[in-house]
Amino acid sequence: MFRTLPDRGQVWDRSAAGKLPFVAADLLKPDLKLVFCGYNPSLRSGLSGYHYAHPGNRFWRVLFAAGITQRPYAPEEDADLLDLGIGFTNLCSRPTRRADELTREEIRAGAGELRAKLERYRPRAVAYTGIGVHKWFRATSKVGWGVQGSSAVPGVTDVVVPSPSGLNRMRFEELVDHYRALTPFLA
Repeated sequence: MFRTLPDRGQVWDRSAAGKLPFVAADLLKPDLKLVFCGYNPSLRSGLSGYHYAHPGNRFWRVLFAAGITQRPYAPEEDADLLDLGIGFTNLCSRPTRRADELTREEIRAGAGELRAKLERYRPRAVAYTGIGVHKWFRATSKVGWGVQGSSAVPGVTDVVVPSPSGLNRMRFEELVDHYRALTPFLA
């Protein structure tokens, strides 16, 4: 079973694998400037079909404050960012309250799927929204903030920024400073 969202087509059915019937579909196309990659959708994103949809998530405010977008956007406008060269995906597709609810099998499978997406779409850069996203994807513990020394996919720059989730206690101003490192990729 699929849910059809306006201007998005069909969204994968989660009813067989979890309690939520829908997830936020990838928003990807070839040659994007920047793709945001989270751990997985929140429960709110799973229900609404929009990325970073939880009211406590600071993602949309951070994008504007960091100069990534010229105006504040709402989760319901996530597809509009494709016109700005910005896309969205996740390491794992199953919505959860917390990323630590994901299984090792889901993470391993998600890493392979993410690599295939990056190879297919070839964005200029991928912003992993959480240091753990990149650690899990690359199966390494050697990760710091900012541009990484090596890329998972040749020609695609890996950048690690803090999670904008309300569960992350980092101050808003600190988040914004980290996200400013993404603006050169949008030029």
